[in-house]
Amino acid sequence: MKKRVSTVYITMVLVLIGLSFVSLRIGSVSTTTDPIVYQNIVTNIRLPRILAALFLGGALSVSGYLLQTFFQNPIAGPYVLGISSGAKLFVALTMIIALEMGITLSSVMMIASAFVGSMLAMGFVLIFAGRVRNMSYLVVCGILIGYICSAITDFCITFAQDSNIVNLHNWSLGSLSGMDWQDIQIIVFFVTVCVLLVFFLSKPISAYQLGEGYAQNMGVSIKRLRVVLILLSSLLSSIVTAFAGPISFVGIAVPHLVKGVLRTSKPIVLIPATFLMGAIVTLFCDGIARSVFAPVEMSISSVTAIILVPVVITILLKKQERRV
Repeated sequence: MKKRVSTVYITMVLVLIGLSFVSLRIGSVSTTTDPIVYQNIVTNIRLPRILAALFLGGALSVSGYLLQTFFQNPIAGPYVLGISSGAKLFVALTMIIALEMGITLSSVMMIASAFVGSMLAMGFVLIFAGRVRNMSYLVVCGILIGYICSAITDFCITFAQDSNIVNLHNWSLGSLSGMDWQDIQIIVFFVTVCVLLVFFLSKPISAYQLGEGYAQNMGVSIKRLRVVLILLSSLLSSIVTAFAGPISFVGIAVPHLVKGVLRTSKPIVLIPATFLMGAIVTLFCDGIARSVFAPVEMSISSVTAIILVPVVITILLKKQERRV
């Protein structure tokens, strides 16, 4: 078991390093460009974007892992449950109001706005969770909440007059473009703190996975743990949405991929691996999004959907076969 875990971790780190170097080289600007200009592009555009993909992809995957643990549902994730859409709606509304009033929003204010939207969407999901016994209905309710939030967001963006607001359309589809070093500092700080807190909760989460009765006997406060899981998962997904918009299916598929590769359910092993795998998947998909049709850039959510939806379907089919 230890040998397998070590091998997987080393492989993921090497793949991540390799993808990072490749991502630095690819793009619409050729290496034959003036060396100073090219160096400036690599340092101030590509490198911040790569770091954003690593940390935001890892954050989204850990958020999905927490939601799947909380709801005990294999397809629970911030995108499917409408949490990302709630965050997107509040960020868009906040930006529209701020621009109308001539206020410049800081990154922290964007995160706060996204967090409020995430918590409201999560609140509706929890209300439905208390009224339905079948978890598949809960997922349907989450999808409907997501559609409503996305529809309101699209309505606001469509009828906006300001050119800056109209440009929100690209962000609302999911994009890692436009990252700078100030954004990276904030992303790294918030994501690192949240993921470390999640890692320190490995033992309570492990006990919770074995049943509420067992967790209580081990001294775990179920109510407190649930609140912390909700807050951390919402904060992680809101950080992603505030900076990159909604990114689909990463939070659902990655935790399952990691469990399948490591063949363990131990949170102390899965949490760091989930972060690394999320970083790899997001960086890979972002590379495709910005290079395949360069200089035209695709939405990263379109790429993640094409690549990860078959993964989710395969997971569901395998779980169905096991039940039969």
